[in-house]
Amino acid sequence: MSPEAIKKHYITTQEILTNIAGILFIIPLAPFLCRFIPPVFIGDWNVDLIIALIISVIIIRLMQWLVKPLIIPAFLVVCAILIYNQFNSNYTFTNIASGYKAIVNQNWNVREQKQTDQLSFDPHLFENPEKKVTRLVKEKMQYKDSVVRNFAVKHSLENFDEFNYKYQRLTRYFSLFKYINTNFKYVPDAQRDEYYATPRETILNGLGGDCDDHSILMAASLMSIGAMCRLVIIEGHMYPEMYIGDKKDFEIAQAAIIQFFGDDKIDRIYYHENDGEYWVNLDYTASYPGGPYMNDKVKLVIAFP
Repeated sequence: MSPEAIKKHYITTQEILTNIAGILFIIPLAPFLCRFIPPVFIGDWNVDLIIALIISVIIIRLMQWLVKPLIIPAFLVVCAILIYNQFNSNYTFTNIASGYKAIVNQNWNVREQKQTDQLSFDPHLFENPEKKVTRLVKEKMQYKDSVVRNFAVKHSLENFDEFNYKYQRLTRYFSLFKYINTNFKYVPDAQRDEYYATPRETILNGLGGDCDDHSILMAASLMSIGAMCRLVIIEGHMYPEMYIGDKKDFEIAQAAIIQFFGDDKIDRIYYHENDGEYWVNLDYTASYPGGPYMNDKVKLVIAFP
């Protein structure tokens, strides 16, 4: 065999071995790269590993183009590292096999199965009473409703406007409180039925309802013009509270209440305070903000963002 034939045979053999090494190189490289690719789905198909395979092919092709003679040595080094890792619990042949097995299971072997029991159809059946009440009340607290907003704005301007410069937002809040508490009429729910009306419903029915309806209306109306409110459920009753602020803010609110509602017999201003945060009672059982609480048997507090 001539030297040229031997050289050609060597080059051909090297080319074949390089291509084989490149293909074999892709096998461990793709699952390794897949670890750094976030989950990608096309329809129901998980294609993370397919993307990793494409990237691996591009990398190997670039290596064959730029540093072709190093493909076989690099492949042998990778094989040596994998064999060494078999004894050190790092990236091993087992991890490579697991990567390909996972993609097969995700796309072909493992299928979704929705459990067809009552929990799937109506999870609310299993709520505890407090969670159920909180959910129902929050669903009704539609303070962004335009009817509620327009109602609140209109009646926040009816009273105490001459003190707006002095007490600012409190003037609007307490004006709205006065209108609602002056005009709200108690109407009980049907026996053994606890119906929570939206603030729109209560406005459109002429301001009639029970303590729940009053609380939702008061809180939603005040929230629609910027106040922060919460609802408190005690034994046999629900009432709204409005967040005032810190001790200094409370003293200002106290002065405003006395100024605005001085014709009522105000003995004291009732409030809740915790960690320097003051909340005043806005129940319909009192004619002024901060009136007496019905009782202290608190069952649940429903806060709103």
